[in-house]
Amino acid sequence: MPIEKTDTLIVGGGQAGIALSEHLGQQAVPHIIIEKNRTAEAWRTGRWDALVANGPAWHDRFPSLLFEGDDPDAFVPKDRVADYLVAYAQMVKAPIREGVEALRAERLPGKGGFKIETSQGEIHAKRIVAATGAFQHPVIPPILPADADVTQLHSFHYKNPNQLPDGAVMVVGAGSSGAQIADELNRAGRKVFLSVGPHDRPPRRYRTRDNVWWLGVLGLWDMAAQKPGTEHVTISVSGAHGGHTMDFRRLGNEGVVLTGMTQRFESGVLHFADDLRKNLDAGDANYLEMLDMADAYVARTGIDLPEDPEARKAHPDPESLANPIGQVDFAREGISAVIWATGFKQDFSWIKADAFDAKGAPIHQRGVSVEPDIYFLGLPWQSRRGSTFLWGVWHDAKYIADQIAIQRAYADYDGHAAIVAPTAAQ
Repeated sequence: MPIEKTDTLIVGGGQAGIALSEHLGQQAVPHIIIEKNRTAEAWRTGRWDALVANGPAWHDRFPSLLFEGDDPDAFVPKDRVADYLVAYAQMVKAPIREGVEALRAERLPGKGGFKIETSQGEIHAKRIVAATGAFQHPVIPPILPADADVTQLHSFHYKNPNQLPDGAVMVVGAGSSGAQIADELNRAGRKVFLSVGPHDRPPRRYRTRDNVWWLGVLGLWDMAAQKPGTEHVTISVSGAHGGHTMDFRRLGNEGVVLTGMTQRFESGVLHFADDLRKNLDAGDANYLEMLDMADAYVARTGIDLPEDPEARKAHPDPESLANPIGQVDFAREGISAVIWATGFKQDFSWIKADAFDAKGAPIHQRGVSVEPDIYFLGLPWQSRRGSTFLWGVWHDAKYIADQIAIQRAYADYDGHAAIVAPTAAQ
């Protein structure tokens, strides 16, 4: 069986791979996309049933295609996002091959390029783009033993309240996923405990404008890196129920029991750090800082936006904040399930190249690896704050496509540059 060859192999048929395919197509770069599942699979099966996009439809999209039939200010459901990506792939004629997994990639000795072993055979490519995104492998910290008498699952595998056994639920992690899942379970009548760590919590809307608009006009989408010390700070924002600011004091007053960060589990008891108020105060400070920046922008530009004094009114402290608990006995509280909203890790072990640091993270500049002809796309903060959003990955993809086109141009140079003879006047 002949070995298939291409210029660029893109691994990953999600938003990153589709965006790159559009730009490579415009540059006439031959390429193939392989996707081990279906196109945009993570949006279908790697999210809970009621999830909606965290940004409005007018903003969270690729530049060349609107969400047809959706209100521009709506937060579209996850399956609608998946359908949008499939439609976009068809529009740009992305050559996606579904059900094909990359197993191993290594350089072809003495020939240049790579040999990629896949679940459907071998492919040779001059260059590789790992476009597998930020959400590859769910991480559950080793706190509860596997044989603990509770159901444990990562937020990646949570679907809806009916999936869980009867009883109270412990949710660990207060980023967007953990906060929204805790809210959903509480609304469904479950008793919910929510372990809250360091977080930012931007306003959903302020002075009639959505948070994504403020981040744009304030230049914050283009931040090149996180502030030192905030690398492990999550962002808690929600588009659920029409979009509202995620406020943990509100959740606490609605019945969710707030706790500090989860530390250890001993004899059926989960222990927490004494940092709940510290974490909430830091989140509040982040929220108020955004309001201050927005007010300063209005004053500076003279734009006509109504004042919004209600946005600065704080909810009263719930009981779980006024008198925080340091531990919870699972049997006594009837906790039957733990949902770990504790993030993901990336795995590039299939690429056999000296392109990673000691922790396995890519060593790159805006997605261009230190190893020639290897590229990454869809990484958090790849070039800016917005890199993991649809529009952000589209711009990162354009940069990667440009770099590939530049390298192809260098490769086409035949080594005989023209020499301009001096004129008599010289």
